[in-house]
Amino acid sequence: MDGKEVSLLKQRQRATRKAAAIFLAPVIILLIVFIFYPILDTFNTSLYKWNGISSSKSFIGLGNWSTLVKDGSFWIAFRNNIEIMILSIVIQIPIGLALATFLDFGGKKMNLFKVLWFIPLLMSSVAIGFLFSYALATNGGIISTIAKVFGGGNIDLLGNPRTALLTVIGVICWQFTPFYMVYFMAAFTNVPYDVFEAARIDGATRGQYFWKIALPLLVPSMKSAAILSMVGSLKYFDLIYVMTGGGPGTSTELMATYMYKQSFKTFNMGYGSAVAGGMFILITLVSLITMKILNGKKEA
Repeated sequence: MDGKEVSLLKQRQRATRKAAAIFLAPVIILLIVFIFYPILDTFNTSLYKWNGISSSKSFIGLGNWSTLVKDGSFWIAFRNNIEIMILSIVIQIPIGLALATFLDFGGKKMNLFKVLWFIPLLMSSVAIGFLFSYALATNGGIISTIAKVFGGGNIDLLGNPRTALLTVIGVICWQFTPFYMVYFMAAFTNVPYDVFEAARIDGATRGQYFWKIALPLLVPSMKSAAILSMVGSLKYFDLIYVMTGGGPGTSTELMATYMYKQSFKTFNMGYGSAVAGGMFILITLVSLITMKILNGKKEA
């Protein structure tokens, strides 16, 4: 009897493994074709000198990587990415949390604000880039027009190396803060309403409830939001490329825009692949370090 039970158990385990393999196969194939293979091929291409068009490639080993390590423009782009990452987290998450708190405390009568504040996230990044390029234009832009009303001159925010990156960061935060607003609104739904009622019965104000009860319960969601913001900030391309093209100079150059220029403007696909590989390595390292810092104090 025991032998039959063991045999039946093994048959069930084999059937479960087969079913799991069948259902996982399409996902695994898609991951291999569209993620793992392109990554490996990028690192392989980085070992060649190639213009991306001709069939002939010249193997140069780690020559592109040696150039990348010494490339000041790449490291400036990486620094700009880090600056965007830090400011995005510092700006988007607190504002998103503040908006979510306002909407959560306001109830259904705030539904109009939910719709209005969510609109920027519905717009295409390319469309937003063009919109703000015209709005911030030196001649006829909103800022320059307002400055003229008060007796000032034209203001060139995107053409000034000292203000271009901060201006772009402001536009990025305008577009993506609604995402974190919705994210924290969802997090608020996980806070039991009984806790809120108990706090109110005990005489806690809304401010005391938020700072002493709700905010500590939202910390895990804030950590996840910080990781999402960090990873997204290191991959920005379309909005910045449309608004500034990485200029003036290298003031708004990012790793993604630099990779695009090397690969498709100068037709140096081998070096562009090295830039992409370096970008992959740096993003992975920054992500792992950030996740370690945020989750390092978790209890075992």
